Amino acid sequence: MNNRIVSAFIGLVVLLASSGSVFGAGGGTTLQHANVNIRDTAAIQRGAQLFVNYCLSCHSASYMRYNRLAEDLDLDEDLVMDNLVFADVKIGETMDIAMRPEDAESWLGKAPPDLSLISRSRGADWLYTYMLTFYQDEAGGWNNLALPNASMPHVMWQKQGIQKPVYATHDGVETVDHLTLAEPGLQSPEEYEDSIRDLVTFLEYLGEPAKIKRKNIGVWVLLFLALFALIAYALKAEYWRDVH
Repeated sequence: MNNRIVSAFIGLVVLLASSGSVFGAGGGTTLQHANVNIRDTAAIQRGAQLFVNYCLSCHSASYMRYNRLAEDLDLDEDLVMDNLVFADVKIGETMDIAMRPEDAESWLGKAPPDLSLISRSRGADWLYTYMLTFYQDEAGGWNNLALPNASMPHVMWQKQGIQKPVYATHDGVETVDHLTLAEPGLQSPEEYEDSIRDLVTFLEYLGEPAKIKRKNIGVWVLLFLALFALIAYALKAEYWRDVH
């Protein structure tokens, strides 16, 4: 009976995990794997540059300070101020935007969310898929497969180009079957995917800046436990030698 309960529990966990990794929240598209490497400092640096150029004008990252960014990414503070700060702020301030929430609601219809924890709420694969699946609909507006009818425009369309939907009918319902690149952008599809992977890597870092140090400490803890286990086993063998 206990084995059946354990098997059922394991099956439920596997089902939930697989369903969460295949379908995007708010959409039915298959998620693409971002394959981000949080230890790749260069990727995080490139992603930070993309973030401040394409995202920070509307989306804040109020949980991150510029001096913390410089420390974690091995960057000189003057370099951060010259390349990642475009507002009249100091190095110790947070990555906020000048646009007030009430103005954002008036101009855009709703205030763009803070992106400090977006990777923890959505996941890296969802963010990666979201930024790859913008397309121009028949009305000439922007839409998205991962988040249909998203209010956010495709801010990086010049890099990616313009994708158009190819429709298919299933059971009498017309849906988007796939996207095709109608107008190429400044980057090839492979280069654009690499850029989005860098951006998602930065957002993954942004969601938990201590993750890099935590994983490094974890390696040393596991090595210590392995060494202690060997010493404990040798001590146990020495104590029980005379007993047997």
